[in-house]
Amino acid sequence: MIDDLYSARILSLAANLPHSGRLSQPEGTAERVAKLCGSKAIVDVSLDDQGRIRDFAQSVKACALGQAAAGVIGETIIGASLSDLTEARDAMLAMLKSGGEGPAGRFEGLRILKQVADYPARHASTMVALEAALDATRQALEKHHSHTRTRLAGAA
Repeated sequence: MIDDLYSARILSLAANLPHSGRLSQPEGTAERVAKLCGSKAIVDVSLDDQGRIRDFAQSVKACALGQAAAGVIGETIIGASLSDLTEARDAMLAMLKSGGEGPAGRFEGLRILKQVADYPARHASTMVALEAALDATRQALEKHHSHTRTRLAGAA
């Protein structure tokens, strides 16, 4: 039964992590750790002038499920907004905890992890990369907003 969790696609995603590493000058950085198993994701982002992710890097040390989730995120995150990430996170949590269908649109690939719902001990590791991406994007947006306020205050 647990073999069903580790499909060829999940193992392939886990082995080929897009945007692996760190950005040299990120606007937002966040780290998330799954306390139960120690899976960890560090995410760096930079945003474009529309507040969408322009540059992204991730350093992920997780089980195959956490790595697979990070793989899907790495394939699709460039161009995503905070609301895209929030919707994906909420849909993932609903999929894992209450039988939801999972993310739609840009992050629909995360549905490959639907069977993780049956393994509550694996939920946190499956979520670390997405939660870190969401935190890093929030941090970058705060920097963008504070720069805008500073420029406006200076112009007054």
